Amino acid sequence: MNPYGRKRYLSLDSVLKSEFGGKTVKIPLNVGLTCPNRDGKAGFGGCSYCSAALSGEFAGNPEKSIAEQFGKTKELYLRKWGETKYIAYLQAGSNTYADVETLRRIYLSCLELPVVGLSIATRADCLGEDVLDLLSEINQKTYLTVELGLQSSNDDTAKLINRGHTYSEFLQGYNALKKRNIRVSVHIINGLVGETRENMLETARDVADLQPYEIKIHLMHVIRGTLDEKRYLSGELMTLSKEEYVGIVCDQLELIPPGTAIGRLTGDGDRTTLVAPLWSMDKRSVLGAIDHELKLRDSWQGKHYKVN
Repeated sequence: MNPYGRKRYLSLDSVLKSEFGGKTVKIPLNVGLTCPNRDGKAGFGGCSYCSAALSGEFAGNPEKSIAEQFGKTKELYLRKWGETKYIAYLQAGSNTYADVETLRRIYLSCLELPVVGLSIATRADCLGEDVLDLLSEINQKTYLTVELGLQSSNDDTAKLINRGHTYSEFLQGYNALKKRNIRVSVHIINGLVGETRENMLETARDVADLQPYEIKIHLMHVIRGTLDEKRYLSGELMTLSKEEYVGIVCDQLELIPPGTAIGRLTGDGDRTTLVAPLWSMDKRSVLGAIDHELKLRDSWQGKHYKVN
């Protein structure tokens, strides 16, 4: 029997409302950090799908201070939702990929803002012991979530997308955070080059076994200027149809533990650089289709989850 009500999954929105007593939103920030698969440490060029903005199209301008970025976006959110509570979200780039003193300055600057928490997007191969110690310190000060991009647990896919680390290396970083009782969000992407439906479900099963605090499911966007744009134009990369994507997401939700918050079920593409799939621009329609499909199936998050 569906335990979630209308949504049929445990939305992060509902978790944060319960935690903080009301609507709580993330304000994306950009502090200009790069990634190890761009500067040569793990490779060059970045992930094959990642834009020049390092997935920070909707984050702030890194030339502006953290406080300026926060204030500008807060004004937009006030008009949309009215007074609410905020989490500072270091979104663009790998936000544990710098020396510890630089990171300490960034994190403490975020905590000086009127926020109830901090969310840090990064990679699992950017978590040295000194960084982990710092994250443990920050975790004592605020409601901290570290968001790790996995994208796929398939190592062949990781090579194709130039991820720069293996699934085993991802697990090392993930487990290091869990041992320190830090909330972890795991990002996965459906529709990556060369992947089948079964590959995508296997990634969901692997992540389900980890029982993370949160999972974000993204749609593969073909962005202008990326390697995957070249693959798409040559026919090497085929994007998912809306129907295919909705079906896969619902299959994945059925595999995810009931206690894991769902932070995202599709991605936002920048309309000025999005090449495909164009149907993804109607986000409300995609989310509505997922809700409708779960209802048709009489299904919900965790319906087929099995503890290993």
